[in-house]
Amino acid sequence: MNLWMDLLFGNWIGILSLFTIAFMVGMAIFFVRMFLSKSK
Repeated sequence: MNLWMDLLFGNWIGILSLFTIAFMVGMAIFFVRMFLSKSK
C-alpha cells in the first residue's frame, strides 16, 4: 500500500493520472444521467 501511495502522490504523473481517472468517471456519470433523463 505504501508503494502505491508513493506511485500516486510521489510525482506529478501519478497525480495527473488520478485526476484523469476522476474526470473520466465524472463524465461517464454525467452521460448516464443525461441518457436516463432523455429516455423518460
